[in-house]
Amino acid sequence: MSENIEQKNGKNNEQSTETMDLNELLKVRRQKLSELQSSGKDPFKIVKFDVNCSAKHIVENYDEMEGKTVSIAGRLMSKRGMGKVGFCDLQDRDGKIQLYVRVDGIGEESYNEFKKFDIGDIVGVTGEVFKTKTGETSIKVKEITLLSKSLQVLPEKWHGLKDMDLRYRQRYVDLIINPDVRNTFIIRSKIIKAVREFLDNRGFLEVDTPLLNTIPGGAAAKPFITHHNTLDIDLYLRIAPELYLKRLIVGGLEKVYEMGRMFRNEGMSIKHNPEFTLMEVYEAYNDYKGMMELTEGLISYVAEKVLGTTKISYQGQEIDLTPPWNRMTMVEAVKKYTGVDFDEIKSDEEARQIAKDKKIHLDSNLTKGEILNLMFEEFVEEHLIQPTFILDYPVEVSPLTKRKPDRPELTERFELFITSREMANAYSELNDPIDQRERFLNQVKKREAGDEEANMMDEDFLTALEYGMPPTGGLGIGIDRLIMLLTDSYSIRDVLLFPTMKPRD
Repeated sequence: MSENIEQKNGKNNEQSTETMDLNELLKVRRQKLSELQSSGKDPFKIVKFDVNCSAKHIVENYDEMEGKTVSIAGRLMSKRGMGKVGFCDLQDRDGKIQLYVRVDGIGEESYNEFKKFDIGDIVGVTGEVFKTKTGETSIKVKEITLLSKSLQVLPEKWHGLKDMDLRYRQRYVDLIINPDVRNTFIIRSKIIKAVREFLDNRGFLEVDTPLLNTIPGGAAAKPFITHHNTLDIDLYLRIAPELYLKRLIVGGLEKVYEMGRMFRNEGMSIKHNPEFTLMEVYEAYNDYKGMMELTEGLISYVAEKVLGTTKISYQGQEIDLTPPWNRMTMVEAVKKYTGVDFDEIKSDEEARQIAKDKKIHLDSNLTKGEILNLMFEEFVEEHLIQPTFILDYPVEVSPLTKRKPDRPELTERFELFITSREMANAYSELNDPIDQRERFLNQVKKREAGDEEANMMDEDFLTALEYGMPPTGGLGIGIDRLIMLLTDSYSIRDVLLFPTMKPRD
């Protein structure tokens, strides 16, 4: 190549926002579109462009691609030069590649049109793969077509899009400007695929259950309420699929799972969004110990499959996902971090006094089991950095779980904590319809006393249990939190394409 255009750092054909008012820039772009339409070259009337390659594939496989003619499409992210030779960067889903455009390569008319293209425009390119003198893989353009005119100005390239609120509201711009963000959501898709692959390979059947419920159940959460006009009834957006999936176990499907959106009308934080992705798994003839092995296997498999390792870094902390993981009962954990042994506490009154001594604000009617759970949340969770199963929750906070045969005040339940966050929740599922009715009645009393998160009575579910449900292990995993962990993302909003936001005026 006789000249190296990379050394000619000409100005972009579009003035920066520092020298031209933004409104004027927007006006100029619309004028360019109008001129194209008037000349019969409206880009929005183009319906198809045949693409046979991606930027990443060309760059990573240069030896086999050198000299070949390729067709590629994407967004212009920069332009340089513009004498008789121009350089620009084209970005598609997988990466960027440099375009080398010469007037004698595409013709004077096409080159003059190309010079009017703006950063942000979407183009289709046909050309030959080669390397410049500096060794950068590029495409020597033979034909370039404007496929879509960008009427907005992308954020200034050196500063990018750093306003977090704007990034969440205009995720489409965030994806254009920030390659790391785009990569996070590509990894998200791979994680979800790997989760399904792990379960499908073990004989689980993926199913769908209703999002609109007549009774919200399966979790302690405040639901969203809507109204069905034809039936003239209120319906609830589901807070969990649990009770429907257990009905399928009763029906004999034996190994089922569902991954989908849940909706909870609760607070928002770096760990909580009103709609989120949850997966629940149920396996007949298994218990919570089997679910621990399944959880270890699933998460370590996904990490290895997607990231190539089970040893990861999260916000500067080294996390080892290699099984087996640590196990502690809730009583053991509270004793370890507070010195209080709940096995030695004989009454609710004694437990309430200990909690007061620890400066925990309590309702006067809380039980020993509820106080044990509060003590755990207050003093233990923050210490659970490495993967840790916390076992044997009090029956008062586990209305859908089997009691431990030798400790009926406790249940066969675990929660998994990593980086001080709950990642999974699992039970040996309660299949005794008489016990289940009593626990529902207790939840109804709490609801009548003002607890909006307490379960409602579900008579149809009780009828299903009366037909007989085999011993069953059940597991729920917060998919968004798992993705946060595996992509080193600080906030749940960073792994949701369109997180819930309050509208601007």
